[in-house]
Amino acid sequence: MPTTDRNPRLVVGISGASGVTYGARLLELLRPTPVETHLVVTKSARMTLAYETSMSIGELTALADVSYSNMDLGAPIASGSFPTLGMVVAPCSIKSMSEIASGVTSSLLARAADVVLKERRRLVLMVRETPLHRNHLRTMAELSELGAVIAPPVPAFYTRPTSLEEMVDHTVGRVLDLFDLGVDLDVVHRWGGQPEAPGLRHLGPG
Repeated sequence: MPTTDRNPRLVVGISGASGVTYGARLLELLRPTPVETHLVVTKSARMTLAYETSMSIGELTALADVSYSNMDLGAPIASGSFPTLGMVVAPCSIKSMSEIASGVTSSLLARAADVVLKERRRLVLMVRETPLHRNHLRTMAELSELGAVIAPPVPAFYTRPTSLEEMVDHTVGRVLDLFDLGVDLDVVHRWGGQPEAPGLRHLGPG
């Protein structure tokens, strides 16, 4: 699914919601692939990174091919003439989601997402918040109508994960499937039927 005669490009946004590990792991998985990653990290995400991981901001940005300041509204990813596969925001805070939905883009993350929407490319928002009130749900519905994919990082238990790392990998792999990038990464347990476990006779993946 190339965007140029060189390598496909994917914009990755990391905002301040809990779950910065999703964005970091997504970058790690794409690092050895031909996909060129363009990263923008919000100020709040930098704080979350320090709270939730032992990774420095330098180590995080080093996982991407290119990284930008969230205030750099003149960055290439702020223009529709810069070809990409689309953008994933992992995780996506309610604040970032709301800014994207409003179309009033005062940050590079929101502007890049707006560009993806207007160019009819794929925008995937890993919205991380619970519980959700009516305005949250309305905003998600509005973004879905605009073409965005709302993909909360909900773990799959039919895979019988044995670690948090497996749960993160499966979730990130399913998000990358939305860009046709997940198949070759071998981190998603594909549903093909499994032996029944006691007490789970009527349960399946849906």
